Amino acid sequence: MVDDRNEVDGSSEKSQERPLILLTGATGYVGGRMLTRLEEAGYQVRCLTRRPEELASRLKPGTEAVFADMVDPASLDEAMRGGDIAFYLVHSMGSSKGFEEKDRSAARNFGGAALNAGVRRIVYLGGLGEESEEMSEHLRSRQEVGKLLRESGVEVIEFRASIVIGSGSLSFEMVRALVERLPVMIAPRWVAVTAQPIGIDDLQSYLLAAVTHQTDGSRIYEIGGADQVSYGAIMREYAKQRGLRRLTIPVPVLTPRLSSLWLGLVTPVYSRVGRKLISSIRNPTVVHDTTALRAFPIRPIGTSGAIARAMRNEDQEIAATRWSDALSASGEGKDWKGVRFGNRLIDSRSATVELGPERAFAPIKRIGGKTGWYGANRLWLSRGFIDLLAGGVGVRRGRRDPEQLRVGDPVDWWRVEAIEPNRRLRLAAEMRLPGRAWLEFEVEAKGDRSTIRQTAIFDPAGLSGLAYWYVLYPVHHLIFSRMLKNIVAAAENSQEGWAANR
Repeated sequence: MVDDRNEVDGSSEKSQERPLILLTGATGYVGGRMLTRLEEAGYQVRCLTRRPEELASRLKPGTEAVFADMVDPASLDEAMRGGDIAFYLVHSMGSSKGFEEKDRSAARNFGGAALNAGVRRIVYLGGLGEESEEMSEHLRSRQEVGKLLRESGVEVIEFRASIVIGSGSLSFEMVRALVERLPVMIAPRWVAVTAQPIGIDDLQSYLLAAVTHQTDGSRIYEIGGADQVSYGAIMREYAKQRGLRRLTIPVPVLTPRLSSLWLGLVTPVYSRVGRKLISSIRNPTVVHDTTALRAFPIRPIGTSGAIARAMRNEDQEIAATRWSDALSASGEGKDWKGVRFGNRLIDSRSATVELGPERAFAPIKRIGGKTGWYGANRLWLSRGFIDLLAGGVGVRRGRRDPEQLRVGDPVDWWRVEAIEPNRRLRLAAEMRLPGRAWLEFEVEAKGDRSTIRQTAIFDPAGLSGLAYWYVLYPVHHLIFSRMLKNIVAAAENSQEGWAANR
């Protein structure tokens, strides 16, 4: 079989019949969906990611994942070599302070690397909103990124969109959680701001069409669904389709911080992302330039249809991708450069069961989400609430799938760092901590028996980290000993969907 991808060496031309697509953001919500669409359309795809191993299990034959970091130009030069079309679907909404400068630096690096690699076109997903002094920092940054990409000299097709409605999307999960959990809802001013939501399928259609779109230079296209509505109207439409009666109480003032804490308590949106989201939706985000409807053969559906489609997928409890899948949703972790570790603290315990490894591992792979943490769930929830107040991920992310895990999946306030079926699961903590933490489970088969080993690992950062560990050690001892005991009980009982509320 002959590979029709030509190397970029200055003497050969790239294949125009089957272009190589460079895809960023493949671990996120939109990027993850686009990975599937591009593969189904028969394109060669190379995913640029900081953690290629997280994508390995999702890729079809012929698709590759390579290391690339937006803050490391050298890694981009290598990863983008030979690319024809590049999708720029990353941003730093989940990051803490200085996200604008991070986005600025990443865009300059990406644009420069694309130019050096001979990339023909960059497709970028930005945000709707009229430029003004009142524009939120998040929206301003999204539009600045598009400008910086164009300044690179590479042709850019920028789509500016408002709320994205789809199973697993940030906005839809927020609306769904609010309506499902609150019979009486507080309605701050931002609930009445006008937007023009677009369904995830229609958004993907625009992005896919940009690969072959004929244009004579860079273009900005405003895209949206068939109608203009408010968040309040979206909530009412969702409630109507679910057959729920909900009362809304308008309130004149609710600051972004208070609103974000409120959202964090009842929805999967933790407070830092909540603040940026609310500060963005205080600005109307509607389409003023309808050029996209003439330039593309796409007729987006309205809000009602988009919600109905999202609900059909949501009812299956498994969305193809979710907003919380993105690494940026965790705040990208803390920068530990310059912090000395070396006092690693370990709490390890084990138990042997008269079971094979598959049954012994079964309750481990279901941990978190609706299953819970096999004991002391109230303490876990209290810890999550404290994390929410501190600007962390909080308690509401849940799981992508109640039975299956893959590298990169969020599990409440943890993320799957490694998994080997029926043998090993390692979770990395994304809650706010004075150090780094992991929770690891291993199952070792010994004839007809299996040993389950549970290990909590903590790398304290300085004296505050050491104090944190030893002050809370009695609580951790209680939690971890009960957790292992109940995991053993769940494996021996083998009850499907066993929930540890003890």
